[in-house]
Amino acid sequence: MNMIPSDYESSRLISRILMMYYMEDKSQAEIGQELGLSTAKINRLLKQARNQGYVEINIHSPFQHLIALEKELESLTGLKHAVVVPKLGENEKALLQSVGRAAAIFFLEHLRDGDIVCMGGGTTLSAMVESIPTEQKYSITVVPASGGVQGRHDTDVNSLVFDLATKLGAKGLSLHAPAVTDSTQERDNLLAIRQVHEVLDLANHAQIALIGIGAIRPATASLFQFASLSNDDISVITQNKQAAGEMLMHVLDHTGKPMNSILNQRIVGLEMEELKKIPLTIGIAATQNKVIPIIAALKGGYLKVLITDEETAKEVLAKYNTISQG
Repeated sequence: MNMIPSDYESSRLISRILMMYYMEDKSQAEIGQELGLSTAKINRLLKQARNQGYVEINIHSPFQHLIALEKELESLTGLKHAVVVPKLGENEKALLQSVGRAAAIFFLEHLRDGDIVCMGGGTTLSAMVESIPTEQKYSITVVPASGGVQGRHDTDVNSLVFDLATKLGAKGLSLHAPAVTDSTQERDNLLAIRQVHEVLDLANHAQIALIGIGAIRPATASLFQFASLSNDDISVITQNKQAAGEMLMHVLDHTGKPMNSILNQRIVGLEMEELKKIPLTIGIAATQNKVIPIIAALKGGYLKVLITDEETAKEVLAKYNTISQG
């Protein structure tokens, strides 16, 4: 390739600057002083070199593959943010703790004084609350996004709200109602109680929602362990092939729509359409049995943020487009 003298000199100057900057680790000011050029011109020539393809940057980071997974999830699903934690072995408890720590960090980075935070229950949210430090205090209000459930104290929504509020020096409110009632009439009666209505109204106006994503298969899933469902209820859900997962006790189909079931008509908690309106909805879920439920939650458009583990993220990407959107 023939090059006129001015282009040749310009290219040699850029090449020399690149060698000094990238190979000799000299600052732009040092290069400018040595070549008799202003720092602004050195900066301009470095940008010109990148634009013209003189520079190819390769990043070799132990977490680069995780960042690539996050970007792919965001691009495919429309998530605002995805956070993927590495697989650290086969210990499920350690994995949940790792995801919980990542969720705690993300949550605190986006928390502001004056916020209302609503949350669900479950083991992953419990791991997040456990990871919250106690050094910094916030002037916020924490409320349940659904009624309480029977089962372990450390995964019940009212207990988690109390623990999170205590750690953050915040105000925490309880919702004194079951998550699932025995009838629609019982649900309507509870929603008419002023104290119940006021807590759910605060949840509707939250700036941040912390939500677990539950499996509905097998029948030993947390939904069935803690929601006081009858054997008939459990049978109806687990045998319905359209049922894919649950959020806030709402059973979702494979497209993310709440199923038209008697169970969904007996829930005391935030409605799924209201959840969509919350500015920052953080879904936290890990392990392989959450892949299909996560896909349902994503297709329903309920999440702005997903925090999960590496293997689960890969499976979600692999299966996302294979599940019919109806």
